[in-house]
Amino acid sequence: MFLALKELRHAKLRFTMIGAIIMLIAWLVFILSGLGNGLSTLSAATLKNMNADYVVYEKGAGASFNKSLLSASLEEDVAKQDHVEGTALFGAATASISQEETDESEDKTDVAILGIDPGSFIEPEVIEGSGLDSSIENGVLANETLKDKGYQIGDEVVIDSSTETVKIIGFVENETFNHLPVLFGTLEQWRAYQFAAPGSNNGIEDVVNAIAVQGEDVDPAVIDKHIDGVETVTKAKAVQGMPGYTAENGTIMMMLAFLVVISAFVIAVFFYVLTIQKTNQFGVMKAIGASNGFIAKTIVSQVFVLSFISILIGIGLTYLTAMAFPEGMPFTLDGKMVIIYAILLLVISVLSSLISVRRITKIDPLTALGRVE
Repeated sequence: MFLALKELRHAKLRFTMIGAIIMLIAWLVFILSGLGNGLSTLSAATLKNMNADYVVYEKGAGASFNKSLLSASLEEDVAKQDHVEGTALFGAATASISQEETDESEDKTDVAILGIDPGSFIEPEVIEGSGLDSSIENGVLANETLKDKGYQIGDEVVIDSSTETVKIIGFVENETFNHLPVLFGTLEQWRAYQFAAPGSNNGIEDVVNAIAVQGEDVDPAVIDKHIDGVETVTKAKAVQGMPGYTAENGTIMMMLAFLVVISAFVIAVFFYVLTIQKTNQFGVMKAIGASNGFIAKTIVSQVFVLSFISILIGIGLTYLTAMAFPEGMPFTLDGKMVIIYAILLLVISVLSSLISVRRITKIDPLTALGRVE
């Protein structure tokens, strides 16, 4: 370690440039990670936030709310199944809202309208105002991002292409669905909007899109076997069934994978070139008795220290960059993911240095010193 630190201090410019490359790679990895996490949060934050373990859909819906129509009466049958600790009805729709009737599209805001039972375990925590209450006529909870559009508690909200109006009685945070801010209302409010056209509910009484289920030991196959016309999936699979979620995450993950692979080659090439340039020095060291193990430890220690410092700087730059991003940008840094990617980059850097170590073990002192041809 002493020799490694001594050389780092001696060749400051050379190692600063290499460290800058590692830092830029780390910076880009963390930025892409934050963007990917932000997009997935926008797509399915509400579903991720639900305190549920499984979701029951109509059979053949493929874990998609848009394709699923169930009768609310099935909730009792689901609740009777083994290990089911709780159930909650759920409905989803998209709409445009405005504070007053207008034909100007720029005055309208796209939202997701979610119907739930007041007081159920899927109702989000209110950060301002009051929670859902069936006694409050047309009361809804709104995601706090709607404040940026000028909405406040007590505002009467007009739902486009509908005769329905609602009133904001509370705000919640981090609740988005299909990349849209959420309005939580009662199931009756949701049905009045979603199935206003006669026959649009396919003749199903008290229709819902899905039933959320609590119970870690629930067997989805048992529910599907005992209740006709349903399919039960884990919450994780329900999240993946959100439109665009898998495609967005897959794209980001592929970019990250390519970036990690490319970084491994770049770092390996840099240190391999440095090793070749120092062949004579290593020859002298071996000639005076330095073992391959000693030199290898020096190289690995050098790469570890340089990479560790560079990755830390990359993390710091990422958080500074996040502070400078616009308010509406879907960027969410997950501390656990940052640590995982940092460790991964550090391991890759150290493993890349092993190519240089292999080269060192093959150096013959006499040949390196130019004594033999």
